[in-house]
Amino acid sequence: MNAPTPAAALPSSPATIADSTRRAREILDTLGRIVLGKPQALRLSLTCLLARGHLLIEDQPGVGKTTLAHALAITLGLKFQRIQFTSDLLPADLLGVSIFDTAQHTFRFHPGPVFSQVVLADEINRTTPKTQSALLEAMEEQQVTVDSNTYALPTPFFVIATQNPMEQLGTFPLPESQLDRFLMRIGIGLPDAQAERELLAGRDRRGMLAEMQPCTDPDGLLAMQASVASIHVGDAALDYVQAILGASRSLPDFSHGLSPRSGIGLLAAARAWALLAGRDHVRPEDVQAVLPHVAGHRLVGAQPGDTPNALVRRLIEAVPLP
Repeated sequence: MNAPTPAAALPSSPATIADSTRRAREILDTLGRIVLGKPQALRLSLTCLLARGHLLIEDQPGVGKTTLAHALAITLGLKFQRIQFTSDLLPADLLGVSIFDTAQHTFRFHPGPVFSQVVLADEINRTTPKTQSALLEAMEEQQVTVDSNTYALPTPFFVIATQNPMEQLGTFPLPESQLDRFLMRIGIGLPDAQAERELLAGRDRRGMLAEMQPCTDPDGLLAMQASVASIHVGDAALDYVQAILGASRSLPDFSHGLSPRSGIGLLAAARAWALLAGRDHVRPEDVQAVLPHVAGHRLVGAQPGDTPNALVRRLIEAVPLP
């Protein structure tokens, strides 16, 4: 197998925006019964996947990062594979390996766990940069190359990575090139008192995951993504995005600005956010809603100690809504 197989075609009759919005809200309602008290994190996660992006969830252990990723895969009807990243994980453990077949007198490729529709890279920053970089081609090109042969990954294909805070022991910071492959980075945070009480008194989340039923299937998801792509972006939203990109490159607060690819991703996320609101067009407010999660991990401050939240806040303050 020397070339990637053709990507699956989009459905011939994509769902209408109203149909996709209704289905998306059903998905969010289902997720909300598993991940309690986190409607914003759920909406951002679904926004990222509808925009055809990869998702990075960064938070302390035990707040539900893995549960959220698994629940997303189930509700979308996608094949799911969890990979626990550790310091001794090798690229071949992720991508697969070619083994000599004595009966056929040839090498046969044995696919690794990355050959799934949703790949959960659990605690991605606990493995070495060499293994982290093995995901780069998969995330960007939806294919992997092993022993000079290229193999296509399934369609749709998403990476949902979880990451522990950098100050914890045994972590390797993700390089900028790897971070840029994630359309959005979100946190979950601790539950409020009511949600925590329900978690403590309720059923085990793993048991509930086993009983979940899909709200759609891969074709349905592709139809929803086609609806997102049809969301109209007018001049006001385009002007706002361009002003944000320009400010990130010209203000002295930043050592370097956002790339054109960041702007394209920002618009894709804003389209998905608008669809979840039931609209057929993007407003500047949609761009502002997703900006912290699209730009926060891409901005680099000019001063030591600048936090992503502070940098995004300065950017929002510098570019007023049209």
